[in-house]
Amino acid sequence: MKMIGLIGGMSWESSQHYYRIINEQTMERLGRPHSAKSLMWSMDFGEIEALQHAGKWDELADKMTEAAGKLELAGADFIVICTNTMHRMAEQIEQTISVPLLHIADATAINIQQAGIKKIGLLGTAFTMEQDFYKGRLTEKFGLDVIIPDTADRKIVHDIIYQELVSGIINEASREQYKTIIRKMINEGAEGIILGCTEIMLLISQNDCAVPVFDTTEIHALAAVDYALG
Repeated sequence: MKMIGLIGGMSWESSQHYYRIINEQTMERLGRPHSAKSLMWSMDFGEIEALQHAGKWDELADKMTEAAGKLELAGADFIVICTNTMHRMAEQIEQTISVPLLHIADATAINIQQAGIKKIGLLGTAFTMEQDFYKGRLTEKFGLDVIIPDTADRKIVHDIIYQELVSGIINEASREQYKTIIRKMINEGAEGIILGCTEIMLLISQNDCAVPVFDTTEIHALAAVDYALG
């Protein structure tokens, strides 16, 4: 079993689900009382969020590369970034470590391809939806047609993540807003929806959507188990 190096705390609300899924799946595959070998470097999300909204991505890259490097030194055999948005600096992290980085967009895209889907809707932070590091990878590496909500709906999605979900706040009104946005994307041709922020799974499930939902938290955590036990 390989040692999993997790960069978490962004937010801890989703990181705890990574830890749970990884250990539940390890026990299911290997039998009781097995659990996963893992290390977690947990960030202070207050610091991370402030730097994100200030556009200080170089400082964030320094924090992420430091975390990955320390996990490698501690014995991690590969690195898992427990958040979609911070994959913005995935390539910089890969340049500073000698162990693999398991990319969340790649794991998600493979699941989408296996489902036979070509046109996919993407929900996430404004950074993930608007910048090219994520949807560009889905398009260029996997040939997916990625659509995102309009400007007003992107703000709704983003604000609910940062004002509610990262703090574990679940509002039914927010769920209804997300469901309305998802329906608009389906009407635009989306054959499936990526929950492209690891907290969205706290609010939206397959029951809320008429097309397949791709929960990046679960997909990424299961990919980590596959790799650790591979």
